[in-house]
Amino acid sequence: MENTPDAWDGPAAGGAEAGGAQAAFGAAIFDMDGLLVDSEPLWHKAEVEILGSLGVPVAPGDCRRTKGMFVREVARYWYERFPWPTPSPDAVAVAIVDRVIELVGAEGKLQPGVDRAIDLCRDHGLALAVASSSEHRLIDFVLRRFGLDGEFAFAHSAEDERYGKPHPAVFLSAAERLGVAPDRCLVWEDAPAGVLAAKAARMTCVAVPEAAERGDSSFAIADAVLVSLEEADEQLWERLAAGRAGLAPPGPEQGRSCR
Repeated sequence: MENTPDAWDGPAAGGAEAGGAQAAFGAAIFDMDGLLVDSEPLWHKAEVEILGSLGVPVAPGDCRRTKGMFVREVARYWYERFPWPTPSPDAVAVAIVDRVIELVGAEGKLQPGVDRAIDLCRDHGLALAVASSSEHRLIDFVLRRFGLDGEFAFAHSAEDERYGKPHPAVFLSAAERLGVAPDRCLVWEDAPAGVLAAKAARMTCVAVPEAAERGDSSFAIADAVLVSLEEADEQLWERLAAGRAGLAPPGPEQGRSCR
C-alpha cells in the first residue's frame, strides 16, 4: 500500500465551506479488524490455535479480553498469566500474525456497508486514513486483498507507537499526518478499546460493535452506535455534525443511532 504524504492537501484539511455540516469534519479515520473486515473470528482462531499449543487455556470468548490491543501486548498478556518456556512472547506474536494472514487470505470477507461508510465520508470531502492495532504487514495485506489500498491516504499502525489502544496515540498520529485537528476527525471503530482511544483523542466516534459486545459500557461514550456500516447515511452524518456543533445534546435520541 502506498504511504502517501504526511499531510493531506485536499479540501478536507484546508477547511471545507464555512458553516453547516460540511465544515464539521476534515478527516475520517477507520479501524480495520472487525470494522472493515470480519477478521475478529480469524484472530480468535489463530490465538486459540497458537496459544493453545503452548498450554494456554484460552477459548474464543476469552480473546475478547484483549480485543483492540497490539498483538505483542496480547502475547504478553497471556504469557504473564500462563507463562510458557519458549518461544518468546514476541515470537508468538509473529506466529499469530502469520496465521491471521493465512486465514484472511482463505476465509476473510469485508463487513457489510464498508462502501457506504467510505462513500459517505468522501461525499463530504473528508481525507481518509486507517489507524489499526494490527502490524503494517497485516494491514497492507488486508487492504490489498479487498481492493481498499487506493481508498486511504495511508494506514497507520500501533506498531509505530509506544502504546496501543486504548491509548489515543495511534489516532493522534494519524490526525497529525493528515494535517487535521483531532476534534475535526471522525473515527469509525468496533472495539471498546478503540472507542476509548478515539474519545481520549477528543475525536467524534461511530461505534459498530459486534453483537456479543453491544452491552459493553465503553460504547456509551461513542457519538453513534450502529448495528452495521450499512446504516452510514446522510441522517447519521447530520446527527454527528450537529453533535459536534453543540446543536444536539448527547444521548440515544440525537447523539447516537441505536437499534
